[in-house]
Order: sequence, then C-alpha cells, then structure tokens
Amino acid sequence: MIELKNKKIVIATHVYTTGPAQDLKEYLLNNKIKKLLFIGHPLFFNKKLKGSGYEIYKDGKLVEENYKKIKKIIEPISYVKDIILNIVWCYKYDKKWDLYVGSDNLNAFSGVVLKWLGKVDKVVYYVIDYNPKRFNNNLFNKAYHFIDQFCVRYCDETWNVSPRMEPARKKYFNFSGGRQKVVPIGIWFERIKRLEYSEIEKHTLVFMGHVLEKQGVQYVLDAIPIIAKKISDFKFIVIGGGNYIDILKEKVKSLDIEKFVYFTGYVEKHEDIENLLARCAVAVALYEEKDENGNLSFSYFADPAKLKSYLASGLPVLLSDVPYNAKELENNKCGIIIDYDKDEIANAIVDLMRDENKLKEYRGNAINYAKQFDWDDIFKNVFNTYGDRKP
Repeated sequence: MIELKNKKIVIATHVYTTGPAQDLKEYLLNNKIKKLLFIGHPLFFNKKLKGSGYEIYKDGKLVEENYKKIKKIIEPISYVKDIILNIVWCYKYDKKWDLYVGSDNLNAFSGVVLKWLGKVDKVVYYVIDYNPKRFNNNLFNKAYHFIDQFCVRYCDETWNVSPRMEPARKKYFNFSGGRQKVVPIGIWFERIKRLEYSEIEKHTLVFMGHVLEKQGVQYVLDAIPIIAKKISDFKFIVIGGGNYIDILKEKVKSLDIEKFVYFTGYVEKHEDIENLLARCAVAVALYEEKDENGNLSFSYFADPAKLKSYLASGLPVLLSDVPYNAKELENNKCGIIIDYDKDEIANAIVDLMRDENKLKEYRGNAINYAKQFDWDDIFKNVFNTYGDRKP
C-alpha cells in the first residue's frame, strides 16, 4: 500500500492526446501530493504537438512548466534522447523521488536506471499498448520486447490495462515474472455531462478516435444508404483527425450520402468531445482483429479508451468482437457485437434506434456499467493494493 500524502512522484509518458498518464496526474493533483514532476515526450513528429518537456507541481499547484519546440529526429535517436531527458530532469528537480511511473517501456526503463542510481525508491511500468508483433522489423521487435520484459522483471509493479497482456507475454515469449496486475482504462464519471433521454438526438450515430482504415468507419458508410431508407433523419458524426479522412470523404461523395455524415476533424479538448458524445444515441467501434500482415491488432490486447467514454456518456456501443470485454458488454446489454457486413451494421443500427424501449434500456445499462470505471476508484484501489501480489 502507498500512502500518497507527502509523496514526491514522477510520471513520464509519450503524448499524442490525453491518456491514462494525464488522468493519473489529475488524480495525484486532486490528492495534493507534496511534489509531482510530469514529463511528456511527443509520441511522433507532428507540428501540432509540443516537444519534450516537463511540469512541476507542489501541493497540487503548477509552479513551473517548460516544453521545447518539437523537432524531427530519427526514431532510435529520439528514444535515447527521451530516456536521457527523463534521467536528467529527475536528477535536476529533486534529490530523491518516492515513486516513478513510466508509461511505456522506454519511460519505465528510465525509472529502473534511476532506481539503480538511488534517485527513485519505487518504479511502476504502466502498459497502455502491447502487441507481440509491435514492429514488422524483427530487430526492432526483439529490442522492444527485451525492454518490455526487462521492465516487468525489474519494476516494482507492472500495470497492464488489459487482462490479455500478461498471458501474451507467456504465450509468445515464454516470459512470466514481476508483479503484474490489471489496471483498466477509466473515465471521470461525475465530470461527464449526460443529457436526459428526451434531449438526445435519437437517430445520431457517432464514432470518436484517430481516423484510420483499421477503425472501420468505411463499413458504416457502406451501410448508410440502407439505413437512410428506414431512418430519414439519420446522422453519422465522425469525431477526430487522421490520414484516412480524405479517403472517407471521397467515399461519402461516391455513395451520395453527404447530408447524413459530418466530420468534425481533430477536437483538442476532451470536454468538447464529451459534449458532442452526449448529444448522440449510439456509438460504433469496429476494431479489426488482425492487421494487414495477419498479426493480431493492438486493440485485441488493449483496453480501448473510447468504449468507456461512450458508455459513460450513455451510448450503447456497436462493436466488433475484438476487445477483451466485447462479450461482457453484450451480456450486460450495453453493447451489440456486429461484423463488418453492411447489412448487419444497418440492421443493428435501425433496430436499436427505432425501438425506443430498447434504446432506453441499453442507455441505462451503459451508464450503470461505466460507473465501476471511475478513475478515482481505479487509482484508489491500485494504490491501496500496491505490492499485494507476489512475483
């Protein structure tokens, strides 16, 4: 068990949008820990992102912030740079830290080095994404999993967001060890503004996320001509940016469904996304089980955050049978498993939207199911049970 009062904690992460590392930061700040050093590195080069930098908080208040301008650096060199900066900033801003949380294996690796150097007392490896075939390049893939297993072995705890991660290490690499536990993705349940059933747009479907081919939005577009014949005021909102949007827009034109589809583009503030979600009736998450090379996808091993956001907003989810909890959502009547077939997609959407009693039931079930994943409860539990499981 870790008592947070008077603790000095470091969080190091790679950043694209907000994620569990930022939620952990918020939880710790709400608990007004003595000192927090939050380190962020860009996940990849994007002119909209900040470069590597840090934030320092004392008793819950920001006292210093310093982010550099992003620069394009060759990936292996960028990885080494991030590890070195983590170590330098931890040395610079305190003599010793009580806890270091590294979100991904490179950041966790820095924490292990700092522990060996006597600068950190405890280290947690927070695993958001995991895949046995992380890189197509075999050398990179072996290096990635060598570091992953190193971190699991030498960190004091490993927090896997999905129950599929620990078995995957055993199945694909015959590796077991360390203190591994499941710490699922959460939501700030009370913060989300849910609308009354009478206020939502009952014929509006929504997708939220990084718009890539593997997210399956194109299958929904194929189904819209069928849906429109039965629901004349149907609307499909696509929230997010991505390199696949232009292709989807061309598909919308070719199917002559422009009046049914609205692309928001990238939305920076999560609160704005939540407000958009709250207006809608149903959400979609068509993850693909395998990538173009036939390997199991990241979504298969992960705990997709968007599902929790959908459910907490009161949105039943139409999803493929890929995430570990897909059948659980269906059994709790807050999700419906569908395939990539346009007729099946159309029938599921029409059936749910045109049956108000069913839509109300699934909406209530979604909200009730999501309550258990409030971040306050998740992090309170994980710190209360810290160190309970033996290797």
